[in-house]
Amino acid sequence: MATPAADYAGPAWVTCPNSNYEPGRGHQLYNRYLDELVYAEELGFDGVCVNEHHANAYGNMPSPNLIASILARQTKRCKIAVVGNALPLYNPPLRVAEEFAMIDVISGGRLIAGMVVGGGPEYYSNGLNPAEARERFYEAHDLIVQAWTQPGPFTFNGKYYKLRYANRGRHRCRHPHPPIWIPGAGSLETMEFVAKRRYAYMGFHTSTTVFKRNLDFFREACEKQGYTADPRQMGWLAPIYVAETDAQARQEYEPHFWYFAKRLLPGIEISPPGYTTARSALKLIGARNDFMLHVDAWEQIEAGAYALSAVRRPCASAWRR
Repeated sequence: MATPAADYAGPAWVTCPNSNYEPGRGHQLYNRYLDELVYAEELGFDGVCVNEHHANAYGNMPSPNLIASILARQTKRCKIAVVGNALPLYNPPLRVAEEFAMIDVISGGRLIAGMVVGGGPEYYSNGLNPAEARERFYEAHDLIVQAWTQPGPFTFNGKYYKLRYANRGRHRCRHPHPPIWIPGAGSLETMEFVAKRRYAYMGFHTSTTVFKRNLDFFREACEKQGYTADPRQMGWLAPIYVAETDAQARQEYEPHFWYFAKRLLPGIEISPPGYTTARSALKLIGARNDFMLHVDAWEQIEAGAYALSAVRRPCASAWRR
């Protein structure tokens, strides 16, 4: 929608000039993608996902809640997963509680409420101290859950957010609140946070080796909380391309995959100073070369399942991997 211009050599995040954006093309693509998301329900998908990014050349959804509200009105059955709102970027985060509750009410209880710390580059583009990221996330989460579960108004007196009259307004989401999913890049603290509250954890942009290791950590965290992780608590985000054959899928999709991996991801500081704890940083060092950003050959893509192809059967409603 708004890709770096051919003569622009910088990163696609934070410093990419907004003059590269084409509003007319943006109008066409926003509506095309909305049509595709709505059509997913007709095809039988259980749910659709939207996410949040800021000041970059390809994540043109600074407010996934706007898109989710449209889907809430135009679909009837499928779940709508916002994965998720970057809580430290909202001040106050009570707005997230209100908007999520509003979407849940419009959809008749089909919202999946995703909450994320937010990508490292977004702390540059939003002027926030990355060393405060995790504390802000925890506090914002607590405020949102209290707004959903406590009678209001109530007083919230945190380190970063102080509200004398915190209230969820008239919108009441399902009891006690929508399912909560927390995407993460492998931080131990995130997995422990999710396990303690019995939320769902999602991984992305890594090889199956790294993701398996992360899920092993997550299972261990759940065991420490006294229960066995449910498979429905564990999600893996991977690109999938559908074609008549695997060879055709690679031919059509591979150029776009490499553009994303080599043109749109590089040049960003995924973990700015203070964003990741020393404990998690030590774990992530060994996995650094297993992130999509660092792969160089299609054989690595296939071996690590960074992207999947689906072969279409003659019956349009039946698929196999």
